[in-house]
Amino acid sequence: MRQVLSAFTAFTAFTAVPALPAQTPSPNVQRFISVAAPVVALTHVRVVDGTGAEPVGDQTVIISGGRISAVGPAGSVPVPGGAKVMDLSGHTVIPGIVGLHDHTFYTTNLRSVQSNATAPLLYLGSGVTTIRTTGSHSPYAELNLRRLVAAGEIAGPRMHIAGPYLTGGAGIGSMHKVNTADAVRRVVDYWASEGVTWLKFYTDVSREVLGAAIQQAHKRGVKVTGHLCSVSFREAVRLGIDNLEHGLFVNTDFDPEKKPDFCPPDALAKLASLDTGGEAARTTIREMVARRVPMTSTLAVFELFVPNRPPLEPRVLEAMAPDVKAEYLTSRARLAEEGSFAISPQVFRNAQQFELAFVRAGGLLAAGVDPTGNGGALPGFGDQRNYELLIEAGLTPVEAIRIMTLNGATVLGEDKRLGSVTAGKLADLVVIKGDPIARPAEIRNVAIVFKEGVGYDPAKLIEACRGLVGIR
Repeated sequence: MRQVLSAFTAFTAFTAVPALPAQTPSPNVQRFISVAAPVVALTHVRVVDGTGAEPVGDQTVIISGGRISAVGPAGSVPVPGGAKVMDLSGHTVIPGIVGLHDHTFYTTNLRSVQSNATAPLLYLGSGVTTIRTTGSHSPYAELNLRRLVAAGEIAGPRMHIAGPYLTGGAGIGSMHKVNTADAVRRVVDYWASEGVTWLKFYTDVSREVLGAAIQQAHKRGVKVTGHLCSVSFREAVRLGIDNLEHGLFVNTDFDPEKKPDFCPPDALAKLASLDTGGEAARTTIREMVARRVPMTSTLAVFELFVPNRPPLEPRVLEAMAPDVKAEYLTSRARLAEEGSFAISPQVFRNAQQFELAFVRAGGLLAAGVDPTGNGGALPGFGDQRNYELLIEAGLTPVEAIRIMTLNGATVLGEDKRLGSVTAGKLADLVVIKGDPIARPAEIRNVAIVFKEGVGYDPAKLIEACRGLVGIR
């Protein structure tokens, strides 16, 4: 999986009188705002509430003071006097997407760029209102970005920061190398003091170090996740890990060459022969579910390494800087060449089936884009692509919406205040033109993104990034 990496909030206060914004957004943010009324009524919409309930048509959603104050049939929910009424017949409302593997840096085979200018806009413009960064090459850039977004200086999603990549062995690039329990405890204490809420471990960590990190992190109120290899999923679950990234692609439970604290070579290719319905896979899933360890799906980034996938989208290429587009198209074409690093269609299908089996067994699956690899999965756009890939895996559209919204909020401990279209929660909502339940590709047709009751124009957000992805 090293090749994959290298090739790869504010209107609050809910009161009887509609609250005014706690602060005035900067001009840089105001240019993207399309709806700023203190009370808004979205009428005649189809609602997919994120809880797993079936879609309900002809609904009214009332937004007041940055929160959802009422949801129900259009004829029975009174519209407050003075509200801005928006007739959204033919539109669907879903909760704001919660991206659990949504970096603010971006890579191709040839570059890695901290994308503080483009990533926040693309996420928000695609309906992603909350992200967890899940590993950083520039953690202070992300901490500063979180502060600027929260202060209304920059448009973007609310951010949960996961600090730097942590790994062992000889270390990799800009990742922080930790090879002893004492060292990792110091690292955990430092980053907890700096304000991160998660830590992310990479492939070569030992069980001793990971276990010490988890124990120390939990003492500091910080959670731990990992893109693992030297520690298998079952081993990590027993150590008390809080989340596991990437699903089957990085799970070495099933590798015959796996030795303790060792990342076996060519582990990914061996997954082609795995029986995802067999006892070994069921055992891993059973232990994850029993310990309530969530898994993060990142199908959109791994799809990039399957020859002739994903379908080329003009909007993706238009967002890229010219050199970046050339780099991506070249690396995409080379996947079909003999000897290139590629993921077989069978491995990809097995990974999808593993995620489906995990959900069917009662596992908590969330999702994120991971905008790395060869550059084809962009912030936000890749989150939307995950929706189609989860459906391709065999999940229903309603299940996929829940995975991308309420489940993500649950993993973050935010489910009491966001993640579903529920009265009393923050008004993080995505208005989609069309019906993505009947026609999944329409998940791309974002008309308005509400974050804490403020409506943003996705076309303006995305246009501001045209030709800049990979350089800004």
